[in-house]
Amino acid sequence: MNMTLQGLWQETRESGSVRERLYQVLRQSIIRMVLVPGQALSEKEIAETVSVSRQPVREAFIRLSEAGLLEVRPQRGTYVVRVSQQAVLQARFVREAIEVAVAHAAAEEGLDARTLNELHELIERQRRCSETDDYDRFFQLDEAFHRALALGIGQAAAWRVTEEVKAQLDRVRYLSIPESTPIPKLADQHQAIVDAIVDRDPAGASRAMGVHQREILHSLPELMRRFPDMFETQQPSAHIMELSQ
Repeated sequence: MNMTLQGLWQETRESGSVRERLYQVLRQSIIRMVLVPGQALSEKEIAETVSVSRQPVREAFIRLSEAGLLEVRPQRGTYVVRVSQQAVLQARFVREAIEVAVAHAAAEEGLDARTLNELHELIERQRRCSETDDYDRFFQLDEAFHRALALGIGQAAAWRVTEEVKAQLDRVRYLSIPESTPIPKLADQHQAIVDAIVDRDPAGASRAMGVHQREILHSLPELMRRFPDMFETQQPSAHIMELSQ
């Protein structure tokens, strides 16, 4: 978690308009805990950090507020929202519904050789991240895996909806790697999904994806205990406490 805002900005220097690029960089900065929950943000400071005018920063703040990642307090400032257990659980529920349907369809319809090769390659690259402790890279490869699976069955819209709802969930996923959810375990879960798809086993693919999407329920209570300042003041629900035991 040693990335900086300026570093993320440099990573995306070839992509998109300044407005879209800045929004995505700030979004990733919040998800990857570069900008931490509760932190106050300044339009002026961010504009100076990435050498842009304040207008795209202001627009990005509005979009991030609408996405539930920033809170604008009149006369007081703009703050990164603390992680909400309720928002995480709701996002996980929606994401599981979509991704289980994607896995089921992929196994039912089959995937072309190019997509299967891409998925296998992504899993191998994920495993190498464990060897080098490159958790930022793993997070990117994990995103690429789920995106490739959705696009592989022509469901770009499903991936767009998933991206919209999972920002709060992604912050918890990022915190969970590697201690709460080791990379090899996640890579093995990805492999189980692909194996069921290759076997043309829709029920098995659905089960494997469901297990994968529920992984966060096991790590959430521990993360709330370890990082109390990053979460809204709230005790883990009885349901996720049971799952964590």
